[in-house]
Amino acid sequence: MTSEKIQFNRPHMTGKELYYIAEAKFGNMLAGDGPFTKRCHQWLENASGCNKALLTHSCTAALEMAALLLEIQPGDEIIMPSYTFVSTANAFVLRGGVPVFVDIREDTLNLDERLIEAAITSRTRAIVPVHYAGVACEMDSILTIAKRHNLHVVEDAAQGIMASYKGRPLGSLGSLGALSFHETKNVISGEGGALLVNDPALVRRAEIIREKGTDRSSFFRGEVDKYTWQEVGSSFLPGELIAAFLWAQLEEATGITEQRQVCWQHYHDALASLEKKGLLRRPIIPAYCSHNAHMYYILLDSQIDRQVVLDALKSAGIHSVFHYVPLHSSPAGQRYGRVHGSMAVTDRQSERLIRLPLWVGLTQEQQDRVIAVLVAVLG
Repeated sequence: MTSEKIQFNRPHMTGKELYYIAEAKFGNMLAGDGPFTKRCHQWLENASGCNKALLTHSCTAALEMAALLLEIQPGDEIIMPSYTFVSTANAFVLRGGVPVFVDIREDTLNLDERLIEAAITSRTRAIVPVHYAGVACEMDSILTIAKRHNLHVVEDAAQGIMASYKGRPLGSLGSLGALSFHETKNVISGEGGALLVNDPALVRRAEIIREKGTDRSSFFRGEVDKYTWQEVGSSFLPGELIAAFLWAQLEEATGITEQRQVCWQHYHDALASLEKKGLLRRPIIPAYCSHNAHMYYILLDSQIDRQVVLDALKSAGIHSVFHYVPLHSSPAGQRYGRVHGSMAVTDRQSERLIRLPLWVGLTQEQQDRVIAVLVAVLG
């Protein structure tokens, strides 16, 4: 067997990134909101149907903008899963908000929509569903609950570019949606993100908050004769070089997704026999979802020691990892948030999950090495 190491992730380059970066440099426009930023905004607006897309320097920044837009105050509660990245909670905790952790579904590992309503109190301001692995939450139910209780929905679609729910792009269904272009995502700019503003009533304030609290965007459109401080905000813009890199990726987003789906499906087909033996569970994709092959994970049988499997993969030169430590069990999660109900599914699934290498350029031969180790150690 070859000794070549198989990375967990390898950032994909389309070939045009450096060309576009040079174009931005020679265009003497390096600050944010230049020509490449505008192209990216237009692409995202066309692809999602949102009222306004705004590039940010990270998905974390997009979520922080969402907390500012919703005017989260100390003590306000935000319902979210615990099985997510820390930014989902941090963005609201920064404003004094209280994350209310609700358990996840067995099948998709997404926020369990059946548990949301019981967690709502008079302090609840928003629901933040996280589309885990680019597989949509059950958004119709979530949106219905939010409407009934006059709550905003902020989609954490960090992993969701090019994925959809009943034909609607992830990030386009709630009041606001946040995307990530971190190097571990499907479409990348190294660091980077975007806020999708779907509620038209929030568009103008979103522009102001993103521009340090000023109406600078209105000024550049000729709508005001000078710009000035309007409300609290910060500098959420990425530089134009980041946008130039991102534009090269967005141009190829369909092809990137298709290549990842080929890898995803090869794992899925090859691991069916281990699932049939009850040794692992493969990802479940509901019929209402069109996923983007963001990741391929397996859930080991509860009797199997995950570390033994990870060590076997490591010994074979394969970098494979588990995922989140649930926020409700973290020191900060216990300090700043609270739990509603049992977190049994979150605890159980988080201890069983392993993510396998998946990136554009991963060969079938490399995947077969991964599969062979799993068969050897499990079968």
